[in-house]
Amino acid sequence: MDKNSVRIVFMGTPEFAVESLRALVEGGYNVVGVVTMPDKPMGRHGSVLQGSPVKQYAVEHGLTVLQPERLKDEAFLESLRSLNAQLQIVVAFRMLPEVVWAMPSLGTFNLHASLLPQYRGAAPINWAIINGETETGITTFFLKHEIDTGEVIQQVKVPILETDNVGDVHDRLMSLGGELVTQTVDSIIDGTVSTIPQELMAGRNASLLPAPKIFHDTCRIDWRHKNTKQAYDFIRGLSPYPAAWTTLVSGEKVMEVKIYETRKLPLVEGVDNPVGALLSDGRSYLRVRLSDGLIDILTLQQAGKKRMNVAAFLNGFKMEEDSHFE
Repeated sequence: MDKNSVRIVFMGTPEFAVESLRALVEGGYNVVGVVTMPDKPMGRHGSVLQGSPVKQYAVEHGLTVLQPERLKDEAFLESLRSLNAQLQIVVAFRMLPEVVWAMPSLGTFNLHASLLPQYRGAAPINWAIINGETETGITTFFLKHEIDTGEVIQQVKVPILETDNVGDVHDRLMSLGGELVTQTVDSIIDGTVSTIPQELMAGRNASLLPAPKIFHDTCRIDWRHKNTKQAYDFIRGLSPYPAAWTTLVSGEKVMEVKIYETRKLPLVEGVDNPVGALLSDGRSYLRVRLSDGLIDILTLQQAGKKRMNVAAFLNGFKMEEDSHFE
């Protein structure tokens, strides 16, 4: 077997997956089909349907595209079988039923954006940063019944810098992901692939941290139960998307505010404001008091407005003396 003859089906949806598909196509691998999510309504009235980033790339390169609503739909399964894939590759797609992942003779492997078995789930990059990790990575593994639990093929470790946000780490892992996917394919094709059960990697007494899907309520900043480092990590762990948010109360004005960029500051001597209180000169800085220090807000966004730096925000918003975050 060689890369020109092994028939590959690629499954993915967002931009993160495009880099892996590009690496396969430009590397001369035999991608016979692409499976991605159905087009989504876009625009103010939802009148325009837009294909996923993976679909857009696939169409541009003349690849066969399947967009099933249901992965167990018999019409989709028949179309998938007709591609006669020997190998399937999954990058940022969705949980596959066994009838799909067990179909190809060489198996189905997934690229996951963490160092498995840590951070199994839908949002591994976010949770690694939220939890203050200094290292993450990417993992390829063969699929089996339980999500993100299959035997590991290869891993690449990547440092997380203290100033990194999700966008920074996402782009770093996305770029490396294309390389790891092709390396994994090569090892499968030439018969040198070896795997290790995640149970052995974790260790008997290891504490495994999950990476569940993030919802709007997940992104609310709990100022009263976080120290400055935890709040700082939480905000950068959700920036630029979906973005951490809080409720700003200033006099009679109450509004939701997204916060994108901050820095940690030590507690100023003499500051005895309660946790959540805002300190500002009304022109150039906006800081929130926490139990052990201050969070200096650099960029934020009011509901219905554009993201802006704090000076621009304060230029259009009068801070009352009792202003605070809830």
